[in-house]
This record gives sequence, structure tokens and C-alpha cells, in this order.
Amino acid sequence: MTILTLHLLGSPMLRQRAAPVATVDDAVRQLVDDLFETMGAAKGDGLAANQVGSPRRVAVVDVGEDNPPPLVLINPRIVQASDATETAEEGCLSIPDMYGEVERPLAVTLEALDRDGRPYRVDVAGFKARAVQHEIDHLDGVLFLDHLSAVKRGLLLAKWKKARKGQPGYLKEVTPEPAGEL
Repeated sequence: MTILTLHLLGSPMLRQRAAPVATVDDAVRQLVDDLFETMGAAKGDGLAANQVGSPRRVAVVDVGEDNPPPLVLINPRIVQASDATETAEEGCLSIPDMYGEVERPLAVTLEALDRDGRPYRVDVAGFKARAVQHEIDHLDGVLFLDHLSAVKRGLLLAKWKKARKGQPGYLKEVTPEPAGEL
């Protein structure tokens, strides 16, 4: 497995709608493994392929819950969303240290292909549902900032520009934390 480079806010890749995966082959399975590895190293809860420069409809979600276990999302789509919504803080590995309150359905039913190309359907709720919706947004070229009011989005973008001042480009190397002593 490989830890991949993250694309940051400003990279055109983040605004590109990802292309559907025609066949789940070894290259797609490798991408899934690399996404999990990169997400873990970056201490994230989810990661979409376009965040690492691959515009394919592939994402992973692992919020630390076992039921359902970590999700592989290949060609995912939400087929049902609850009427009940929740507003909660969201952040993004592609927009480090920026957070905003986003309203989303509290539960969703999701259809996708797994790592082996088998179709599945699952109901998710709470934080896992939020993470799934956030990653599917990425695959559609949508960022959590797009769900904020114009004023809040403007404030976060100004804060982002100030934090990024003097830093070239829109790529970030992910370096895992060294293992602690036993």
C-alpha cells in the first residue's frame, strides 16, 4: 500500500466530477487500499479518489464503527435519505484546519460496489451517514464549504487564504505519525 499525496482547496481536481468505474480490477482494488492507507495516515474518517488525484467514483469511509464495518464505496449512490436532518461540524482533509456547520440527512440508504465489485445496499445513520454523504459530495465535485451560507463560506475562504499565504501549489504530502513506544 502507498500513502498518496492529497489535493488541497484550489486544486481543480476537487471540483471535477469523478467518472464511474467500469470494471473493478486490480488497479481499483489497489486504489481502495491506498485510500485506506492515506486516510489512516492523515487521521481522516473518509477519503475520495479525486482528493488524491484520481477522478474515479471510489471512496472509503472508516469512522471506527463496526456495524457496518469500514465502507468501500465504488460508484456509490444514495437511494434514500431521511427527512430528519442534523447540523454538525464538518472538516475535510483537503481543507485542513477549517470547519463549518453543515446540515445533512441523519440517515441514508446507500448502494455501491464493494472492493470485489459486488453490489451491496446498506443503511447508515449518524456520523457514518454524514461521512458517506461528504465523500459522495467529493465525487460530485462538491465541498462542505458549498453547503455553508455565503457569509460563512467567505469567512472560511479568507481564513484559508491567510493560512496558505506563501505556500505554493495545492498538494500536501501525508506523513504518518511515528509509532509510539511500547
